[in-house]
Amino acid sequence: MILIDAQGLGASRPDRPLFTNLSLTLSAGDRIGVVGLNGCGKSTLLSMMSGEREPEAGVVRRGRNARVGALAQLPVLPAGTVRAAVCAGLAEAWQGEAMLSRLGMGGVLDAPTDQLSGGQKKRVALAALLAREWDALILDEPTNHLDLDAIAYLEDWLAAFAGGLLLVTHDRHVLDRVTNKVLEIDRGKYYVHVPHERTGGSGYAAYLAARIEREAQAASDEQTRKNLARRELAWLRRGAPARTSKPKARIDTANALLTRGPQAAARAGDIGLSLGSARLGSKGIEIHGVGFSWPGESRLVLRPFDHMFEPGDCVGVVGPNGAGKSTLLDLMAGRLQPTHGSVEIGRTVKIGYYDQLGRDLDVNLRVRDAVAGNEREPTLAHVKLMRQFWFDGDAQFAPIGTLSGGERRRLQLLLTLIEQPNVLLLDEPTNDLDLDTLRALEEFLDDWPGIVVLVSHDRVFLDRTVTEVLAIDSDGRATVVRGGVAGWLAQRVAQPLTTPAPSRSPSAPPKAVSKKSPSTLRRQLAVADRALAEATACRDTVQTELLAATSNHTELVRLSAELATAQSAVDTAEERWLSLAAEAESLHMEF
Repeated sequence: MILIDAQGLGASRPDRPLFTNLSLTLSAGDRIGVVGLNGCGKSTLLSMMSGEREPEAGVVRRGRNARVGALAQLPVLPAGTVRAAVCAGLAEAWQGEAMLSRLGMGGVLDAPTDQLSGGQKKRVALAALLAREWDALILDEPTNHLDLDAIAYLEDWLAAFAGGLLLVTHDRHVLDRVTNKVLEIDRGKYYVHVPHERTGGSGYAAYLAARIEREAQAASDEQTRKNLARRELAWLRRGAPARTSKPKARIDTANALLTRGPQAAARAGDIGLSLGSARLGSKGIEIHGVGFSWPGESRLVLRPFDHMFEPGDCVGVVGPNGAGKSTLLDLMAGRLQPTHGSVEIGRTVKIGYYDQLGRDLDVNLRVRDAVAGNEREPTLAHVKLMRQFWFDGDAQFAPIGTLSGGERRRLQLLLTLIEQPNVLLLDEPTNDLDLDTLRALEEFLDDWPGIVVLVSHDRVFLDRTVTEVLAIDSDGRATVVRGGVAGWLAQRVAQPLTTPAPSRSPSAPPKAVSKKSPSTLRRQLAVADRALAEATACRDTVQTELLAATSNHTELVRLSAELATAQSAVDTAEERWLSLAAEAESLHMEF
């Protein structure tokens, strides 16, 4: 059943066309992901398909009586409470309330919608959609501002959705799990990628394979053109007398081959994120008994804890929405002062804060003025930096308010790195960035010499970047989790979502004296020691394979799951060994 049919669509921006003659049909069962560089027209296409915007060219038709729900990149909510915005018109109000709870908004049912943050508004709008029945859904960045639990729920919901789905997302895990087709917009053209009937796989995997093949074909075509041009050039140079008798058409063909170049790249080179950093001494940032509560409230958003962030650390901060992750970054940056404890900053520390709100961006400024800062005109170095970050030509003169969400985030990243910090605080850095920029950011962080503390709900990004995970639970307790994000996710599966992390007691409980004989304990310790060594070796092997699979997304997803299982086995073996070691200690045994 055809739900939406678009034929010959065209769209443009003041400085350039976005796409022309784009045709797309959305039928029941289609789950189409839309990908492309920031500013290529993805959100524009979705707004045309949903009927929010009239196409500049072409036509969009809907199937008879087709119910189409849409989530805009920046949704607008009706005045009133959150509960009313989601539950109005529902036969059963509990369905809307349950969906709000699933998306982390269960605690603000009576809050006025005009007092919500941008991320909260998006979650409320998404809850309102998912609580109703639709034949087709059009979703623009639905995972932005969702925590990992909510993203996992959304994945399951979308995977089971029987209608047509059209979504823009840069979450590679969601694309791989949910899509069965991918529409790619590239330099004004569009390509639809469908998994091969024999090999199967996701729409995202088909897109990656087709893109590699297209780039290889372009390189082959360019080499063919050069060879033909070389032969034609030799033919033209056989001398003036001979050339006078050559057919005009042959001469025109030769000249065309010589003057025609390869198709211009979508972007000039790779994004240049390495702008240098100030020297960082041996002391980074130290958290001493830091806790925080908002003025006038007794509840602690963050319970007191200690942690040291040292040079070379890349720490991922994870946890449910509202758990205090952004609050922690604000405390480290000095935007907030702790209610308890203290934050000690090393003398050489220079902080760069890339927050999720873009609060320092003036939408009325032009890109070049924002980069120039206090200087009246951008210097040659500024112009080079803008080009390095893919702001070429007219894009440098564009008002920030006209940029796409991803372009604003890329500009914000430039403004953060231009100060040459040695400590990076990244709050949801993957929101709105396109896939190419995400990969470049991952490679940049891999070689970053300073300290990185990042809050993210992007599993692939966390897998590829962080060396340590600091988990904050819904009760504000912060703990370091073994095994990175894979270990944390495995732990989340093994325990209820509402289970609070165990509090640390200042005094250890008395040790029980083992009733086992020393010989039995030695034998069990030897077995546990071998089991721990084998589990550790298995985990290390999977980690090595994971590092080698960075260009193969399907393999990466499989190995990430294997790593979670392997890390869980290491933790179990280690706990067994520690338990036996404690028993041996109680008998004053040497081991």
